[in-house]
Amino acid sequence: MSGAIGPGSEGMNLEHIKTCVRCGLRYDWRRSSSDSLKMTYCSHLCEAGDLGFTLEALLHAQPPTSTEAEAAPSEPETAAI
Repeated sequence: MSGAIGPGSEGMNLEHIKTCVRCGLRYDWRRSSSDSLKMTYCSHLCEAGDLGFTLEALLHAQPPTSTEAEAAPSEPETAAI
């Protein structure tokens, strides 16, 4: 179904309505607060909740420096039984 519905000269265009893959909420993807995946998630909270992170945060992530890597505790060795 396409076309404008509702009051006003522009109305609501059903082509802009998507369903969030995490919560199932119907939303206008142009108004989504999800930075990168506007046509998949209704908000950045659903994006982070589904993926465990936001793509925007992943794109801005910096690899650890050598001093940070040295300071990080190593994984404990498991004893063989």
